[in-house]
Order: sequence, then structure tokens, then C-alpha cells
Amino acid sequence: MTKTSTAAYDVADHLRTREEMAAYLEASIEESGGDAAFVAKALGDIARARGMAQVASDAGLSRESLYKALSGERNPTFETVLRVVDALGLKLRAEAA
Repeated sequence: MTKTSTAAYDVADHLRTREEMAAYLEASIEESGGDAAFVAKALGDIARARGMAQVASDAGLSRESLYKALSGERNPTFETVLRVVDALGLKLRAEAA
């Protein structure tokens, strides 16, 4: 019998363009059901894809605090979310439901 090896799936490995990152964030917001930590985790995935240290620097935050804020275990402040979205080169939009 042949053994099959598997590797953990990491979405950050598949987010290459800003368009892919924006689509992932949009889908995460839609699927979150109002769970801010879920959206924060998605932002963390995108930040890891871009490079957490660079995103932290661009957002004016420490790398450690950014990891904590976007771990999915906490609800970051809206200010932090806006700073990270800006550092990622993305925009948040609103539309009528």
C-alpha cells in the first residue's frame, strides 16, 4: 500500500494579486455573519500573503500587535482594520443591501 502525504492548506499561499485579495476579503465579509474575528482572520491571511512585517510597517503597527489583532481570536479596532486595509492597497466599500 502506498502512503499518501498531505500538506496543510494555507490560503495565503494562493493570494497573489490585489484582485484576489479583494475578492477573498469580500467573500469573507459576506460569509462572516457579523463575526468581526472571522473578518480579522481573513485580513490576517491577506497580510501574511503580502508579508506581515511589511504590512505592519506600512500600517504603522508592530508586527507582533498585528499578528495578535488579526489572529481571529480578537476583534481589532476599526482604526486597525482601516490602517491594515489601506496598507494592503485595498478599499472598503458599502452598497445598499
